[in-house]
Amino acid sequence: MNILEFSLLVWVGSFTAGLIGALTGLGGGVVIVPLLTSVFAVDIRYAVGASLVSVIATSLGAASTYIKQGYTNLRLGMFLEVATTIGAILGAIIATKVSVKALTIFLAIILLYSAYLSQQPKHQEPENETEDAFANYLELNSSCPTPDGFIPYQVHAVPGGFAVMFISGIISGLLGIGSGAFKVLAMDNVMRIPFKVSTTTSNFMISVTAAASAGVYLARGYIDPGLSMPVMLGVLPGAFLGARILVGAKTQVLRIIFSFVLTAMALKMVYNSLIGV
Repeated sequence: MNILEFSLLVWVGSFTAGLIGALTGLGGGVVIVPLLTSVFAVDIRYAVGASLVSVIATSLGAASTYIKQGYTNLRLGMFLEVATTIGAILGAIIATKVSVKALTIFLAIILLYSAYLSQQPKHQEPENETEDAFANYLELNSSCPTPDGFIPYQVHAVPGGFAVMFISGIISGLLGIGSGAFKVLAMDNVMRIPFKVSTTTSNFMISVTAAASAGVYLARGYIDPGLSMPVMLGVLPGAFLGARILVGAKTQVLRIIFSFVLTAMALKMVYNSLIGV
């Protein structure tokens, strides 16, 4: 396989990753890192470096569309970014000190959890049964568009969501996956805001989290321009397309396919690690 063929195949895979990442809010890195390591035999540290660059592109590509549509809760996103950024820097530092095998096994576990999480019931409409004192004080409550117009929603369990965001930042720095699964978990399951708000706000936050850890990988020489460029050029148009589709899409079928793909990738990574590939 020559360089052109390799770059073209990486571009196709990255385009698909960007599309899926924007649709699910899990981040394209969930697909890119196992794709590069399992299919193209790229060292996981360089795969993580390329993924961090692509995650920034995914987030930027999707975020502008979501903000225009009125889904993204900017104030909530900026508040939670404090936790994810601190966690991302810590995770990136830890990643440079642990073995490749340990990173591979950990990523496989996160992939399996992401597959499980993508199949859980989602809150499609706002839940306004109670008010949260932290959310009121920080003015995090907002409204989102629905077929019946803009409907207000309440943000719940702010401290719990902040703690989960810190963990998601560590995972992002360790694995370069954007940790969208944990961001969606924090906002959708813990803070109980509408799913499309969780997805869009997650995409808005991912670029800041990834940028914080990308600096550490760049300083350690783990970001290869020859690998990162086709990944980024594939992810960006995929993210734009996914963002446009999400606004009116029902993504349950995609989630089922996505969970199977993640499971297969996780099992392949574990197998490769055990046989020493």
